[in-house]
Amino acid sequence: MKKIKLKKGWGTTIFLFVLAAFTILPYYIMICMGTHTNAELFRGVTMFPGCALWDNLKTVASSSMGRFYINSLIASTVATFVGTMTSAMAGFALSKYRFKGREFYINAIMVLLMVPSQISLIAYVVEMREMGLMNTLWPVIIPFSYSAFGVYWMKQSIDGSVPNEVIESARIDGASEGRLFFSIVIPYIRPAIVTIALLLFLWSWNSYLLPLITINDMDWYTVPLGVAMLNGMYTTDYAAKILALTVGTFPLIIMFIFGSKYFLRGLTGGDIKG
Repeated sequence: MKKIKLKKGWGTTIFLFVLAAFTILPYYIMICMGTHTNAELFRGVTMFPGCALWDNLKTVASSSMGRFYINSLIASTVATFVGTMTSAMAGFALSKYRFKGREFYINAIMVLLMVPSQISLIAYVVEMREMGLMNTLWPVIIPFSYSAFGVYWMKQSIDGSVPNEVIESARIDGASEGRLFFSIVIPYIRPAIVTIALLLFLWSWNSYLLPLITINDMDWYTVPLGVAMLNGMYTTDYAAKILALTVGTFPLIIMFIFGSKYFLRGLTGGDIKG
């Protein structure tokens, strides 16, 4: 019986290893393609690094990609911080407070989750233009700062993770509502907070349509727009574009490496005590 269990364990390990290899393979190929020239790319998919890395890096650097990086970092960081806090606070209010109109707000959030965001895009652009926010980072920041999914996610997490008895005990001990939220609730839902923060950062960083239709000034371009403009006068520099895409994924990889433990715990739900 022990041998059978051992074989089953090894079989699962090998299967997961092969699955991980197939998952990582496209990213590895993208890294390799970023080190080749355009002519070499058209000969076929390569599995080995080339010798054009430095030339492609110079092409990417000459396109103000550093500026685009800063813009994306500012927009994504602000949107992530504000979006995480508003989601957690609204989720806590909808989960633990009983007030008039509570069911209406919960139902409204559910409806918003089912409505594609593209439907309201024209109205949103008109609103940003009337407010004088076009050609700034604000149109990219605002949609991710107030997320219906984030509110729903945090409400569900607080429902299943924060006991009512703990909250009542803290109130009896004289804790204010602010201290109750930051000192009692936050530690319980830390994995859920990290999860929604990672998702908001990912969505904001990868956003292409919003900056495309709200930003015309190159000084405010984000990374997706910067990658899209890596074209020559008569040709498209695919090698430089692929290298820029590779570099553009580094912040996401770093965030998921450091937040993967909490991210997995947040996704699995259940016991997410801090």
